[in-house]
Amino acid sequence: MGADKLPFSVKKERWKNAGQKCFLCMDMKVVGIVTSGGDAPGMNAAIRAFTRMSNRLEMDVFGVYHGFFGLINDEIIRLDTRKVGDILHRGGTFLKTARCPEFKTEAGQAKAVANLKRYGMEGLAVIGGDGSFRGALALQNWGIKVVGIPGTIDNDIPCTDFTIGFDTAVNTVVEAVNKIRDTATSHERTFVVEVMGRNCGDLALCSGLAGGAEVILIPEVEPDYEEVCRRVQKSHDQEKSRAVVIVAEGVGGDPDNRNLYDSSAFRVANYIKEKTKIDTRVTILGHIQRGGSPTVNDRLLASRLGAEAAKALYDNDTGKMVATQEGKILRVDLEYALSHKKTVKKEYLELASMLASV
Repeated sequence: MGADKLPFSVKKERWKNAGQKCFLCMDMKVVGIVTSGGDAPGMNAAIRAFTRMSNRLEMDVFGVYHGFFGLINDEIIRLDTRKVGDILHRGGTFLKTARCPEFKTEAGQAKAVANLKRYGMEGLAVIGGDGSFRGALALQNWGIKVVGIPGTIDNDIPCTDFTIGFDTAVNTVVEAVNKIRDTATSHERTFVVEVMGRNCGDLALCSGLAGGAEVILIPEVEPDYEEVCRRVQKSHDQEKSRAVVIVAEGVGGDPDNRNLYDSSAFRVANYIKEKTKIDTRVTILGHIQRGGSPTVNDRLLASRLGAEAAKALYDNDTGKMVATQEGKILRVDLEYALSHKKTVKKEYLELASMLASV
């Protein structure tokens, strides 16, 4: 029987130089999964797929509560098919998530590694964004085998077309913009809508295109406020008598600034008011963008990526990120991905400019 025909219960025998020497590739038997950083719709679907595929490959699975904090503080539970049986449709992550400054220290990482070894975990899947992946690489430096699963509504991870949660967030923003446009039209106002996106404008760009915004401002492109005012004024001078401006939180300032009235949206709105005298209001969508039941696209993507992560650990193909490129699921070197920067889709930028022209 060929190696590809062996049942999952048997360790694969792989032959090198057929008919000569053979060697055994010892498959992993115990793996873990953790969600870290900001939550994103579809994370539960990824956990479910990872757990079920791991079990099918006869690997035991442990789930870590509260991200790397839980890994340090031994918040670890066994997962099986039943435990993940009713989470596919739920938003957020049932394993919870948290920030953990202690994990950035050598002492914190040592505690995490000790707990991984205590439970016999040979590999760990990490769902999250770039910060979570840097944590995964830190564990790799301690000899832990890791695989990254990209999960963030910002879609700011290089080497993958989409991240888990992005599609749901875009739909959430578009639904909100549809409602905001109704009141903007009724009162003949301009609304500036701020969406998430510190360094990547994909959420603003795609929701602006799909929502028919008159102006879209993203961190990758220096804003031309005079052009913003020209478009807003022209939109009001025409029959629409209103305008919707979508701005990413990272435009023109410090997104970590917690002063509400110094946010990107308020700066843009104040400039429009001063220059055009048009009644301009601000809506900051905030954390509503992270919530909600994942869309079909996010459920499918998360299921594919979660299953592939389990296979990667089983194959001992680690230090990788599972990704989607042109509809295909791939494994990309994690360090390579983090060394690059996500680039804005020029086609979308040009299309947005053409379709928003007034």
